[in-house]
Amino acid sequence: MSGETEGGRSAQLKHTGLRPGWTTGACATAATTAAYTALLTGGFPDPVTITLPKGQTPAFALAAEELTDSYAMAGIVKDAGDDPDVTHGALVRATVRRLPAGAGVVFRAGPGVGTVTRPGLPLPVGEPAVNPVPRQMMRDHVARVAGRYGGGGDVEITLSVDHGEEIARSTWNPRLGILGGLSILGTTGIVVPYSCSAWIDSIRRGVDVARAAGRTHVAGCTGSTSERTVVAEYGLPEDALLDMGDFAGAVLKYVRRHPVDRLTVCGGFAKLSKLAAGHLDLHSGRSQVDKGFLAGLARRGGADGALAAAVADANTGLAALQLCQAAGVPLGDLVATTARDEALAVLRGAPVAVDVICIDRAGTVVGRSSVA
Repeated sequence: MSGETEGGRSAQLKHTGLRPGWTTGACATAATTAAYTALLTGGFPDPVTITLPKGQTPAFALAAEELTDSYAMAGIVKDAGDDPDVTHGALVRATVRRLPAGAGVVFRAGPGVGTVTRPGLPLPVGEPAVNPVPRQMMRDHVARVAGRYGGGGDVEITLSVDHGEEIARSTWNPRLGILGGLSILGTTGIVVPYSCSAWIDSIRRGVDVARAAGRTHVAGCTGSTSERTVVAEYGLPEDALLDMGDFAGAVLKYVRRHPVDRLTVCGGFAKLSKLAAGHLDLHSGRSQVDKGFLAGLARRGGADGALAAAVADANTGLAALQLCQAAGVPLGDLVATTARDEALAVLRGAPVAVDVICIDRAGTVVGRSSVA
């Protein structure tokens, strides 16, 4: 496929001219890999190469290293590329210690990495704020290093970020009950940079490519997990996938002027609850999940006063959803249907049928609308 006709997420990024970077999860995995290798061999690989979830194999230079009889520590400076990420330039450290056979891989929060103190996040209260995908990446790489150099693979990994507690004050972590520092994040290992003007231009180009290819059904997705969901649901080809990121309004306004027969909007429940509430920019710095709005939807779905009050007081959108799921209140479907209606309002009668799919962090569908 030529550069003029290529579509999908990779083509959008290429079109922006923006340089991608690495997540804190990728940096922590690289640091862990280097530290555990040194613990087993006595030498740090530098640069250290890791394998990301989609198969890319980036190499990272070490910015810090320390080796003793009982532990090894390696540090990686995060490069966020052209994304305006508050963690760009932060030093992510992993300290690895051996554990007894059968202990597995245990994660600890060192200085600058937060601890979960409230429910509603994808981690139990009391756990280090190291999200599930980075945890799995580190487990996988520990197993590979152990297999290569004869280790047992039973280790304690303490993650820290220099000045992380200070940096975290510029994030939503304190409000979410993640205290003491930053979260170790990322689902692909890659930070996709979002310059508003460049990314919106790339969305428009994506619509143009899809239309030129004769696609009658396109999907606006908030990220790679939602892309996988719509491919599984509808079998859409790559050039029918629009990586809208947080810019739902950009997709809707351009499709209004350049219609396709059908538009599916797919994304995380919390993000799409913002669309349902009338926000067209879903970025966490520019719009917030309105739990009072969710409580109102829950009441429409049959929630009693006590449940509605609990939803309004929930720590996160996910926690509100879980409360309603436990009570049999279809909050996910209500958010999807309301978001669809908001999308139709933005389309202003353009001949485009719309449906909305809400997913959780694992990509499980937790709400959907009909097509209208």
